[in-house]
Amino acid sequence: MVPVPALQEPLKKVLGPATAKVMAEHLGLHTVSDLLHHYPRRYEERGRLTHLADLPMDEHVTVVAQVADARLHSFASSRAPRGKGQRLEVTITDGSGRLQLVFFGNGVHKPHKDLLPGTRALFAGKVSVFNRRLQLAHPAYELLSGDDESDTVEGWAGALIPIYPATAKLESWKIAKSVQTVLPSAQEAADPLPESLRAGRDLLSLPEALLKVHRPHTKADIAGARDRLKWDEAFVLQVALARRRHAEAQLPAVPRVPAPDGLLTAFDKELPFTLTDGQQKVSQEIFADLATEHPMHRLLQGEVGSGKTLVALRAMLAVVDAGGQAALLAPTEVLAQQHHRSVVEMMGELAEQGMLGGAEHATKVVLLTGSMGAAGRRQALLDLATAQAGIVIGTHALIEDKVQFHDLGLVVVDEQHRFGVEQRDALRGKGKQPPHLLVMTATPIPRTVAMTVFGDLETSVLDQLPAGRSPIASHVVPAADKPHFLARAWERVREEVANGHQAYVVCPRIGDDADEPGKAAKSPEDEAEKRPPLAVLDIADQLSRGPLQGLRVEVLHGRMHPDDKDAVMRRFAAGETQVLVATTVIEVGVNVPNATVMVIMDADRFGVSQLHQLRGRVGRGAAPGLCLLVSEMPEASPARQRLNAVAATLDGFELSRIDLEQRREGDVLGQAQSGARTSLRMLAVIEDEEIIAEAREEATAVVAADPELERLPGLRTALRALLDDEREQYLDKG
Repeated sequence: MVPVPALQEPLKKVLGPATAKVMAEHLGLHTVSDLLHHYPRRYEERGRLTHLADLPMDEHVTVVAQVADARLHSFASSRAPRGKGQRLEVTITDGSGRLQLVFFGNGVHKPHKDLLPGTRALFAGKVSVFNRRLQLAHPAYELLSGDDESDTVEGWAGALIPIYPATAKLESWKIAKSVQTVLPSAQEAADPLPESLRAGRDLLSLPEALLKVHRPHTKADIAGARDRLKWDEAFVLQVALARRRHAEAQLPAVPRVPAPDGLLTAFDKELPFTLTDGQQKVSQEIFADLATEHPMHRLLQGEVGSGKTLVALRAMLAVVDAGGQAALLAPTEVLAQQHHRSVVEMMGELAEQGMLGGAEHATKVVLLTGSMGAAGRRQALLDLATAQAGIVIGTHALIEDKVQFHDLGLVVVDEQHRFGVEQRDALRGKGKQPPHLLVMTATPIPRTVAMTVFGDLETSVLDQLPAGRSPIASHVVPAADKPHFLARAWERVREEVANGHQAYVVCPRIGDDADEPGKAAKSPEDEAEKRPPLAVLDIADQLSRGPLQGLRVEVLHGRMHPDDKDAVMRRFAAGETQVLVATTVIEVGVNVPNATVMVIMDADRFGVSQLHQLRGRVGRGAAPGLCLLVSEMPEASPARQRLNAVAATLDGFELSRIDLEQRREGDVLGQAQSGARTSLRMLAVIEDEEIIAEAREEATAVVAADPELERLPGLRTALRALLDDEREQYLDKG
């Protein structure tokens, strides 16, 4: 009897070094267990042909089809022996469409014998276009004949053929054969789900689910296996996050209760408006957390302009009132300077401690960035160490070893996704005891994503806009189809400026020779789009000489010296500059209420959430905002559909769902929040909202009863597999 390989056995021992090398390098699969968890992406029915009409360009596909026609052509070739080359053209069909296969040179002989009209086979290759027709060049193929008794066909027992995520070097059916080799090991898989949970939800055992996902006999087999495997992913992930929340809750923290008639009371009295119900509710949640003996871990989500900064400032003032200090960490110098200006303006004389005219309860608000002069920096460091400054606002410069706080009580992190966990952790390490943590984001996050990506944080949502915020109208400007629409866009900019307002023009690229290729956000249509993305320097020049001639136009981008950037922003904020041509450096935090119109060039080069962020920079005052999304992409393209979605709604949560469906989840535990790699193989955070919510409840209960999971060895094993070194670090930090 052949021994069953152990789950942690390296694949090279089981499959041989050549296959194992490709699996490791191209699919990230190293052990028998990894391969068992490499699930089919879909299934083909042997009796039914697939849709050739829906093939995606430039992707590796696997199709089941029938040969309709095969022709061998000879042509003159200096490379071929006797000066004659051969090309085999095979047309395959599935009833919905036709697809051309081409084979050249020495590669024509075998397919010429195999692929006779009427033959059915699996074909795999990369879809390309030649002479305006879709084709597969030199595809791999596997014959499927009904009466064939060979191992090949028998290998796909039953009528359903699993189609695996594959690569050019390893076709789906070769992966299927490898899975076949290791499938007996599935019986050894330790079950991570507690027996009571599995029985209560009528879920398959893990070995049974693995068998049925790889070797289904019916569609019901697939559904049952998927349900079970989704629960595994959701539950193990939520246990990881619940353990982190549990560990954080054991840490000590200094309760920060504001003095009854202190800085916060004085600040609230001076506010020229009343807080929205949402702001009051979220503030109460934060104050309740700050008053406890364990560190607050709260995520504050809010649309652009919903007043997050005001809520965060009130939390910082409460901590200063209670004798502590607060730090606000911003991702860029422009944003740190902007936050510093707006906080000082909001506080007025309350930010002028030790200055003539400073209020009785005043504190000092200092700025700390990498580009500050030595004298200013020395003074800021001294103010922090001696507690003269209650509030510090800065960039990653706050994290440096030289920065010492007298008593750091609260860390506010703006735009969490722009910081590595190490940076956040280093700042938190500057407290005598762990400080409270408030994470802010203006990127709306669907509830289930918040439960996974930010599952260690309690969530507060600000979804009301303060009174006086104006609506933003958004329109797509099809520059290629209707050039006169673009001309009209520039007229609208001139009209707004004539009415005393200002405008942004946003481009994906800076321009000039120092530009690195590929800096712009890539859309799926980039391959077809050969023109480089439009650049700030070029567009500013063209506008100044052309449609916006006579207006005061300036540029702003990330490669400018910080002092120059700050000077440009000051002139724009003061109304001296009428049109600001910028990169996405203005995406977050820039607040110019007089700016009413934004034109986004090559809007298809940006992500959905990014466009929504950018759009939030206009309509911040009493006058309505206008956002024009300029694109040369054709009307039927996915890029234009994305833009239409952005133009159709101002609901950031709805847009974030659309964005997520297109990008996939990213590695929900890792720092790269993109679709490139994901620890979720089966679970989709948008579709499986119910499972995630239930798994979170179950996980919280399990961890509360057994924090070390001593009674659940299978769950401990699954957790170790999920938390490789990088993710373990991520979870341990927070």
